[in-house]
Parts: sequence; C-alpha cells; structure tokens
Amino acid sequence: MGKKVLIVYYSQTGQTKQILDQFTKKMIEDGHDLEFLNFNPCQQYAFPWTIRTFFNVMPECVNVVSEPLQPWKTESDHYDLVVLGWQPWFLSPSRPFNSLLQDEKFKTIIKNTPVVTIAGCRNMWINAQEKNKALLKEAGAQLVGNIALVDRNQNHISFITIFYWMGTGKKDRMWGIFPKPGVSEADINRCELYGQTVARHLSSGNWQHLQENLLKQHATEVKYSLMFIERTAGKIFKRWADLISKHPNKRKHLLVVYKYYLGIALLVAAPIILFVDFIFFKPFLQKRINSQLEYYSGVDYDSSYSK
Repeated sequence: MGKKVLIVYYSQTGQTKQILDQFTKKMIEDGHDLEFLNFNPCQQYAFPWTIRTFFNVMPECVNVVSEPLQPWKTESDHYDLVVLGWQPWFLSPSRPFNSLLQDEKFKTIIKNTPVVTIAGCRNMWINAQEKNKALLKEAGAQLVGNIALVDRNQNHISFITIFYWMGTGKKDRMWGIFPKPGVSEADINRCELYGQTVARHLSSGNWQHLQENLLKQHATEVKYSLMFIERTAGKIFKRWADLISKHPNKRKHLLVVYKYYLGIALLVAAPIILFVDFIFFKPFLQKRINSQLEYYSGVDYDSSYSK
C-alpha cells in the first residue's frame, strides 16, 4: 500500500522544484501518494532581486521573524513523510520558510511526523539548518534526513556568480567566463539517487540510519573551512540584525554599511582568519573539530552547538 507524502517548497528561481522533481521520481514509481504544496508569502519577493530589497530582508531572516503567508491547504492533516524544500538566506532559513515552520496549522501537520529537509544553496547552510532543527523540534516533528545541495565552485567565485544570478535572473556563464551559478545540473540529477534511499526507508517505515545512508552517498558534506566561517559569521550577523532592528530610523543606512562589510569580511578578512586558524589553532583542536563535523552532518539537535 502506498504511503502519503507531502512535498513542501518555496522557490523564486525554480531550482528547488527541479531538485524535488528528481528526488521524488522513485517515490512516484513505487506508487506512493505524493502531494505538492508550493506555498508563498503574502509579500512577494520579486526575482531578479535588487540589491536593496535583498539586503533589506537580512534582519528578519537572521532573527527568524515570521511573516504572513498566502492561504494554503493540504488534502490531509496526516502524512507518512513530509519533505521540505528550502533555501538559506543570510545564514538563516529564508523568511518564507521560517514563517511556514512557525505556522500553527503547519505545525500540527508535521507533529510526530518524519521530516526530510532538502536545501539548494550557494555553499553555507549549517547555521540555517540549526535554526530549522530548533523550529522542527518545537513543532514536535521528527527530523530523519537532511540533504544539502551546494554550488561547488570556489567560495569567492560563487559569491560573485550568485549575485549575478540574483540580479539578472540568468543562470548562465557571467561574461562567458565565470562558471554557472547555483547547484549544477549533475548534482540536481544526482538527487534522484538520494530519493531512492529515502524511498526504501519510506516503504519499510523504518527511518533508523537514513541519515547515515545519505551521508554514505555524500548527500550532505560539511567542509571545515565553511563551517569555521559560518560559526563566526553567524554570531556577527546576529549583532548586525539586532543593531538594525533596534534603530529602525537608521535601517537604510545601516544596511548599506552592512552590505560593504559583508563583501570585505568574506572576500578579504575570511581568508586571513582561516589562515591564522589553520596555523595556530586547528592542529590542536582536531578532536573538537571532528565532533562538530559529525554533529552538523547529522539530524539531532543540540542547542549548545548554536552558541
């Protein structure tokens, strides 16, 4: 007998839907009953973005402030599995996605229900997933699997190409020189393999070891350098978000300063800090680092890792 699966997503570019179409192929083939829910906020976020509108969402994203959603409904109030397609904004869940996880009606649907999260992003998703874990735990959901698809290009390169994509709406080679932005077609297609693994656990109803099996397929990979940057930047982003929220009359000017700070911090300061860490700290903290890498690769939630 087929299982009932709810596939939930928000997407501006269509990339998340492409990922989910590949991911669900095996479930459809196995005869499971799939329902897709494409939800949207009342305040639409235009794509392509303007720089001003993009940075304007930062404080609310970082502080996980919800916003009203357009009316939505599902065919059932109970599912055997809920799959959440999402994207990080400013090292946090996108505002539409955090709003859904805080929606009281949606929380009743995912309570005591196995959940798999699938992110399509540039390359940093750890901080955002920790916030997802906290929201899912609050809702009483059972996070059983996490998949993170990233732009595999070098950090500085992807920083440039993602702004090109966001600002033009074109997922092509900038100036004919840079690589294409976003998750590659090969990685999107590979999501079918991850879907096969989840489908096996869905059919058996046994979710133990799902994340372990996904990790063996490299569905989620945590890189030390990016983890180090995220853990540091996440705390700094929070200070900026709080500062801007406390001074609404200065919001526009503070966001301009933050915009330039972000570019300098990522392109100039981060490599220097990483180099210092690599020489003076990393060699002496390997046990702690391995513990962090293992934790962020998993689906358990421990609030102490977010501090």
